[in-house]
Order: sequence, then C-alpha cells, then structure tokens
Amino acid sequence: MLDDATRRAAARALFDAERTRVQIRQPHRQWPGMTLEDAYAIQRELIALKLAAGRRVVGRKVGLTSKAMQTQIGIDEPDFGVLLDDMLYDTGTDVPIDRFTEPRLEVELLFVLGAPLKGPGVTMLDVLDATRWVQPAIEIIDARVQRVDPESKGTRTIVDSVSDNAANAGVVIGGRPVGPRDLDLRWVGALLARNGQIEETGVAAGVLDHPARSVAWLANKLAQYGESLAAGEIVMSGSFTRAVFCHRGDTFNADYGPLGAVTFRFV
Repeated sequence: MLDDATRRAAARALFDAERTRVQIRQPHRQWPGMTLEDAYAIQRELIALKLAAGRRVVGRKVGLTSKAMQTQIGIDEPDFGVLLDDMLYDTGTDVPIDRFTEPRLEVELLFVLGAPLKGPGVTMLDVLDATRWVQPAIEIIDARVQRVDPESKGTRTIVDSVSDNAANAGVVIGGRPVGPRDLDLRWVGALLARNGQIEETGVAAGVLDHPARSVAWLANKLAQYGESLAAGEIVMSGSFTRAVFCHRGDTFNADYGPLGAVTFRFV
C-alpha cells in the first residue's frame, strides 16, 4: 500500500489534470503496488481538494454495474465516486465541452433520497422506502488518466478509475420524476440519440438486475469507510448503455418514453 504522502501527491496530480485538461499517466503505473484501498484513499484526498476549492458534495455515483464491464475489467463488484454541485446541469442546457478532457455519455436513473441510508444490511426494499423519487439522467464521464499507456500500451485498471473519482464529470437531469414504486424500475428503457441518430438503447435491469440494488450496494460499501448516504442526496445508479464519445456541437437526446427525455448540446 502507498503511504499518505504518496496518496496526497496522486490526488494533487489528478486535481491538476482536471484543471489543465492534460491527462496523467495511469496511477497504478506511476505508483506500483497501488491497491483498491489506496485508490479510494486517493479519491477521498481528491475530493478534499475540491471541497477546499469551494465545491459541495451533493451525492454519489455507482459505476461498473454491468456484468459485461466487470468481466472486461476483471472485477466482481461496482465502484463509486462523489458527485459535486458544479457537476449538475438541467435538461436543455448548453454544456461547455472545454470543461472536459475526453467526455463520454452514459444513460442512467437518478435516485433522490428522502431519508438516510446507512449500512451494513441495507436492502433493495430499504432503498425504495428511502427514495423520494427517481428520474432520468445522463452522466458525463471523463478521463483525467490516459486510457492507454504510451509506453506499455496497457489500458486503465479499476484502481485508476476509482482514484479518478470513478470518472465523474457531470450529470444532466431531466425527464419526469416518479415514485420508486410507481412502476417496475427494471423495465425503464431509453433510446440515446446523437444528432438525431440512435447510438445506444438499454433497460435499467442491466444495472445489477434492478437499479435500487445498486444504491443498496453503495450504502453497504460506504459503511466500510464509516460513511453513509444522507437525506436529500442524489445517487446515480449506473449506466444501462455503453458509453458514447462526444464532440463539440453534438446534441444528445435520451428518450425514456413515458418518463420523458433528457436533452442537451455540447458547445
């Protein structure tokens, strides 16, 4: 495991990479022997730097919730990151692409909590009880870490993603809020279009069989670090489409059928 000074140095490098939009070498190659515990510690140091710069925590995101992605990366559970106030956008917004380094999009459901969730032992039913409403959202993910190492040609690992705040960058919120038991959340579907052309489709059952299970997993995982989810926080439960690359001028529309749509443009 890394010592505290090395963890702080890694967090500072990631903080500066986001500010300058210049990717750094994969952390696990810069700091050999880096563990998942190190990665979450670096993430906490990174968030501390953002809070010191004036940001505010508004919730969490869960990533790598599909079996296909877990198999590809060689893990058996999701990861998580922290959502900050400057990451949120309303549907219909023009989003400045210069804020990001290598943005991609994922289609998700967002949970708004009306009661706290504290693990261990949180179940899917506990999540449904604690949720005020669920609504459509698009997550903008980004990479402050090189996707492919220029020397070894190796790709990023789970520790690289986790230390980079699980690739968190932005959330565009829209559509129609619904009660968590007003419909079977497993069957919420979406069509993601870029510039009028369908790029991806999916249903929310792709997120751990039910997106509320993702929130339960998060609450129980946070308990291992002495943390919990507070009333009023939001949780991005995980993508049920593949990530789509973005370019300046692209207009995206995620059509959730009866739950409405999320639309924005990169400028």
